[in-house]
Amino acid sequence: MENIWNLLIYSSVIVVTNSEIDTRINLWSADMSHISTDTSWMNFGNCADQHPSFFFPSDGVGVERAKKLCEGCASQTQCLEYALINRVEHGVWGGASERQRRRILKARRQTLLQEASVQIS
Repeated sequence: MENIWNLLIYSSVIVVTNSEIDTRINLWSADMSHISTDTSWMNFGNCADQHPSFFFPSDGVGVERAKKLCEGCASQTQCLEYALINRVEHGVWGGASERQRRRILKARRQTLLQEASVQIS
């Protein structure tokens, strides 16, 4: 007989079988295939000689300074895509702040949903 795991979450009992856990782990692993580990472009960026903390400022002035350094960078597009693909939540990447990257991702999701709804129609 298959083992059953009971997980207590906020006073609710969720029953999960071992096969369901295996399926979820496999789905999670497959979902991580989009993660990019190629960072060779970093060597050619305007940021190559900067301390990493420069791109993780604590105020708006620091964000603007970091974004200014990204202007005209040969690696800007690759840097931004790296942050978007890997869902980097902090810092300035590819000339975009955290908020700007969230907006880009939201716009891309909306575009995909619109394209999908057109194909279904």
